[in-house]
Amino acid sequence: MGEARIRQMFEAVREQKRPGLIVFLTAGFPDMDATMELVPALVAAGADAVEIGVPFSDPLAEGPVIQESSFLSLQNGTSLEDCLDATAVLREKVPDTPLVLMGYYNPIYNYGLVPFSERCAEVGVDGLIAVDLPGFEAAPLVSEFQARDISVIPLLAPTSTDESIKHACAGASGFIYCISVTGVTGVRDQVSARSFDLLDRVRANTGLPLAVGFGISNRGHVEEVGKTADAAVVGSALIRVMLESPRNELVERASQFVAGLAGVTIPD
Repeated sequence: MGEARIRQMFEAVREQKRPGLIVFLTAGFPDMDATMELVPALVAAGADAVEIGVPFSDPLAEGPVIQESSFLSLQNGTSLEDCLDATAVLREKVPDTPLVLMGYYNPIYNYGLVPFSERCAEVGVDGLIAVDLPGFEAAPLVSEFQARDISVIPLLAPTSTDESIKHACAGASGFIYCISVTGVTGVRDQVSARSFDLLDRVRANTGLPLAVGFGISNRGHVEEVGKTADAAVVGSALIRVMLESPRNELVERASQFVAGLAGVTIPD
């Protein structure tokens, strides 16, 4: 399935004339049992796709909220292999929902591109975002993953040069992740106008769907993004809800938050 699941998701939201909602959570935070409960619950609450964050010791692109979730997950001993094992189980629970692994390149490189891509195909990963891998260095990774029908999704920022955008789009599949701001992840009051300029520059190089993330935290943001992009990505705002929730209320509170982002009501 791989790329096909992502393509079908974007086709479905386009037919419904609404923006897609992609949510990010850190695997193993606050514990792996929570991850296994949360993913199907958030899909039921309105998430169209889920980015599963692989915790990393030096997450350069992350603000304090996601950094904290990554740190706490690593304290639990969460490994890349644990994230892959979790994805295999989650694939059974959400058979039609795109599951995208998101992490840093060092653990992937150490795992080995061929065995890692084979394992991702085996467990049902649909896409991969290697946060710190520039497009002009991504060819070996792209080659292995596209051979197994798994999308390699680039991150592009307002500071991305026209050349780097062109490189990234040439090797991309699934969708393009456009960062709305220059800086780290985190909740912001409004969606940066620079993200809309970036969308125009990226659209000139690809026909793939475009998703906007970094700073999106409420339904108004999602609707605003949806005027020009195909999907909104929400990470820090969801992780903050999780950090502030007692463990016994975690799934319910996170689900209510995601339902609000999606503009749907969960019955009591």
